[in-house]
Amino acid sequence: MIKFTTIIFSVVLSSISLAQTINWTAEDSLRGESMIKTIEQSLYYFYAENGSETDYDSIIEALNFERDEVPHYSDKVYCERLNVMNEMSPFHLECNDITLSTIKFFVEKRRGFARVVLGRSKLYFDLFEKKLAEHDLPIELKYLAVIESGLRPQVKSRAGALGLWQFMYATGRMYGLEENSYIDERMDPELATEAACRYLKKLYEIYNDWNLALAAYNAGPGNVNKAIRRSGNKLTYWEVRPFLPRETQGYVPNFIAAAYLLTYHAEHNIVPMEATVTYQQLDTMCLKNGVHFSTISKIVDMTEDDVAALNPIYKRNYIPKGVNRNYCVSLPLDKIGTLVSMEDSLYQLEYLTYVNPTLNVNAVEPSDSVDNDPGQTTNTPTVESAYHKVRAGETLGTIASRYGMTVSELQRLNGMTSTKIYVGQRLRVNASSGTTQTTTTPQPPPVQATKEYYSVRPGDTFGKIAQRHRMSISQLRRLNPGINIDRLSIGQKIRIK
Repeated sequence: MIKFTTIIFSVVLSSISLAQTINWTAEDSLRGESMIKTIEQSLYYFYAENGSETDYDSIIEALNFERDEVPHYSDKVYCERLNVMNEMSPFHLECNDITLSTIKFFVEKRRGFARVVLGRSKLYFDLFEKKLAEHDLPIELKYLAVIESGLRPQVKSRAGALGLWQFMYATGRMYGLEENSYIDERMDPELATEAACRYLKKLYEIYNDWNLALAAYNAGPGNVNKAIRRSGNKLTYWEVRPFLPRETQGYVPNFIAAAYLLTYHAEHNIVPMEATVTYQQLDTMCLKNGVHFSTISKIVDMTEDDVAALNPIYKRNYIPKGVNRNYCVSLPLDKIGTLVSMEDSLYQLEYLTYVNPTLNVNAVEPSDSVDNDPGQTTNTPTVESAYHKVRAGETLGTIASRYGMTVSELQRLNGMTSTKIYVGQRLRVNASSGTTQTTTTPQPPPVQATKEYYSVRPGDTFGKIAQRHRMSISQLRRLNPGINIDRLSIGQKIRIK
């Protein structure tokens, strides 16, 4: 009860702090929908902060690595670390010449891959661990999806295997993964992980050896059985390995190397890529009618690509109306809150956009007629408008200044209650001042010969800035002595090189 109370108190404090930065108007009160949205946003940031990795920075700081330094260790150190991993794992992560050469290749040539995967892991590893625990399977199996797909749910192999766990069509059907013109459940993270757990459990029951089970996952039980016969009926992976297909001979060493690198990435000066969203920050809403991603993106103010990235199960950027069940959409907590509160508007916009667009030609973007036909008169907007596409590094302040506007005017014109913007967002601007859309590319600031700077954006923390530029917090702090890392302001210059 004490722990629960502490969490609630933290969320309330975060809500109060957040409310002070969202530019609420004087007449706004934290009641009803405003209060719910504030709590949802507070939870979103709470999960983001608590889901971030903190141990790696202290390790990098203690080892005093420079930004791009690539540490090297002796074989003895690698073997000692594998032995530590073995103590906590039912896998036999053997330290031999094959695994050592594979690990060295990974830590030297797969550093960028490790950064990206560590960032993506924030979205998937908690789900994997939950499912593996439900099936009483080793947690280390989460690394299998790393070497299968690089944690990309929409990746497809040349042989036709698809999804995080790279299921072939027949195997997917065997484990209940549905496919039709609109969906492919092999790309659904939760359903595919459930199927992978059941399949891996069956393979282990057959071979009673996790390394052989992994080989069978890659090559199929038939090829593993042939290799066992050719080996003289040996029953361990390393004895059977010379008789396996060439690709499968490297499969288990790759698994061991991936498990090692993602466990000891800090010791190799590898800083995780910044996670765009974590598993805890997601929520789900099931829909009564069919809806396009583009309609959802307009309602919740997200790009269509971002909606698609969080819902890879859908093949055509469209969520169909189910016959025996409702299909669902996964989005960040605060976006799902918006979608729930505007569900009727969602279906109405979908109808006016795709079913009967002639009912209201201005239903989606009323200002399009102003942009396309300057001579046409409408009631809104009252001034001639154009659009500006947000680019990296821009803030509402810099955009407003470019068009001779104030931030509050820009917010009013776009119906905004906060200063938060995202790259690719289209903002309505006053076309009578400043430059037009065709000349909105901002000129880059002059770059000094030996120094580069980053402008703080809304939502940035010192840790996020460090991750974005492949640094640890301690490395970034050394470049910025005297800066209070807990009190960053939007537009503040942070030295990154």
